[in-house]
Amino acid sequence: MILSRLHKGTNNRLAYYSKNFVRYITPKVLLRNRLQKVLAELEKRPDKEYILRRVDYYNKMQGIVPIDPVSSHRLADHKFGDAGSVYFFDSYEFTRWFSDSLYWNYVFGDVTQVPGVPSIVKSRPIHGENTNSVILNMEKVRHFNFITDRIPFRDKMDKAIFRLDINYKPHRIRFVEQYFDHPMCDVGIISALPEFPKEWSKGKITLFEHLVYKFILTLEGIDVSTSLKWVMSTNSVAVMPRPTYETWFMEGTLIPNYHYIEIKSDYSDLPQRLQYYIDHPEEAEAIARHAHEYISQFRDKKRERLISLLVMQKYFRCTGQLP
Repeated sequence: MILSRLHKGTNNRLAYYSKNFVRYITPKVLLRNRLQKVLAELEKRPDKEYILRRVDYYNKMQGIVPIDPVSSHRLADHKFGDAGSVYFFDSYEFTRWFSDSLYWNYVFGDVTQVPGVPSIVKSRPIHGENTNSVILNMEKVRHFNFITDRIPFRDKMDKAIFRLDINYKPHRIRFVEQYFDHPMCDVGIISALPEFPKEWSKGKITLFEHLVYKFILTLEGIDVSTSLKWVMSTNSVAVMPRPTYETWFMEGTLIPNYHYIEIKSDYSDLPQRLQYYIDHPEEAEAIARHAHEYISQFRDKKRERLISLLVMQKYFRCTGQLP
């Protein structure tokens, strides 16, 4: 409880902005002189095939799709203040390695549609033709957060917790309507809204305060569920319908009932699914272990940088700008 009061479990935004302002004032020429050396590290790595699989997962472009300079953006014009700060910093972290003469397209924000031309995005639909959506790890200060959970699964409460906002999210509203008073759920919204019952509002709690529950609901928002990453790093188990959007986290590769507990999209089977894993704790613990294994692939910061640079290099090659 003391830890919860001192630290909410979220990423430190002051540290994030401080680090990125230093990046912003660092001369780009220093990185461009190192780019080929950094990319050449791929050939020496034992995980080369794994890295290339991820590059091709994020960037599905094949052949050459010429970019239109008239309707595109020049890297030289990508400056602070032209976009939301986190989207700027998270894209600039990797665009700064490449020549200012190159052009690109991007769609920042919670993207739920596939752009008409190949574009850098944070999120995309999992299903259907999504080649034009080239994923880069953006808004990661909010999305990519992992925490340490020292409470064993069997010592947690036999309940599921839901603590999210429901603004403009009809599927989350339906969930609260169905399960607000359910004995197996602790359901509440994080802000008071006049159009909903006053008792629904229970305010924000820290991430650590979620950890006393065996199950944590991670329902998609406008695109992906922001909470899914940190929930999968805990000893609690994520509960959700099969995802329909994905980000750098590759939500489309998650295996139902192996990395998370799958429930129906109408939430009707939630009590039965919770009871099953309450009665079979060894299976729930296995899911938590598999989730930890999945999380581990994102912890190698040097490898994540290399994958990001290769995604961008492939984008510039497939738009006919690099050999």
